[in-house]
Amino acid sequence: MTVTRDTEIELAFGQERAVLSPWGASLRRYFLLESGRETDLVWGYSGGINKKGGQGDVLIPFPGRIAEGRYTFDGQRFQLERNDKEAPNAIHGFVRTMPWRVAQKGAERVLFEITLAAEQYGSKGYPFSLAIQVGYGLNAEGMCCSFEIENIGARVAPVGAGFHPYFTVGTDRIDESQLMMPAAGYLEFNDRLVPTGRIIEASGTEWDYRRLHAIGARRFNHCYVGLEPDAEGWVTACLRHPSTHRGIDVRMDRAFSALVVYTGDAIPNHARRAIAIEPMTCASDAFNHPEWGLKRLEPGETFKGRYVVHHS
Repeated sequence: MTVTRDTEIELAFGQERAVLSPWGASLRRYFLLESGRETDLVWGYSGGINKKGGQGDVLIPFPGRIAEGRYTFDGQRFQLERNDKEAPNAIHGFVRTMPWRVAQKGAERVLFEITLAAEQYGSKGYPFSLAIQVGYGLNAEGMCCSFEIENIGARVAPVGAGFHPYFTVGTDRIDESQLMMPAAGYLEFNDRLVPTGRIIEASGTEWDYRRLHAIGARRFNHCYVGLEPDAEGWVTACLRHPSTHRGIDVRMDRAFSALVVYTGDAIPNHARRAIAIEPMTCASDAFNHPEWGLKRLEPGETFKGRYVVHHS
């Protein structure tokens, strides 16, 4: 298969439809077919040129920003490309603008794979080799997205994974929707949108969303940490329409330790159209703060996880 920015694959299960692309292993659409009408569950797009604000991107081997693209790992300093349009940082890894291979494809599931080689990215500040798989599937639970990252190199690798879907429950603006996410705190960011190193406790502040309440005019661009799992180890963020009660639950397994929430205020002509709820295995700038969930992936070791989108 020749992969271009416009290559797309559609999955179907009952009323559910998902449109994926091997360009970046991206989620482009997720919607319901109800009486012949399409009801969007994510703010999506079709055709590579129409993507805005990181819609549906896969963020590997680091989600979020790395301050000035610099980090130290096992005593060695590295410099990544500063590709953040907001400030001189590295952002969101390498794979979201690359063509992936389609490893498996069926009516309800697709699996993409790609390899990052130390020889290819060593000069770009990441001299580690990874074999990566990302899969999407539809079933009675909803949509499941899984990842698997294997260290195929000879040295320990710093690894993080994240995903960038925008969700909607049918309100004209996200302000009208209600949000809940079980997180005890969030990172303080500086004016370059990278963490200062300080974690702010959410309790008692306007940014405490451990109970369902309205988003309103709040401008979210927050990396939440201290996630609070249920008895089975899953963390669930919820989005609700206050009138129709249409809802979306984003359920993350134990691999995920951070959650970015973004209302898209900087997206030209599309601000606050939907809300990004971004499952991340580590917090922003974890390459410089490994205690925030950075995975030290040993040679031959595999790191994997999944999140599930359930609708009601």
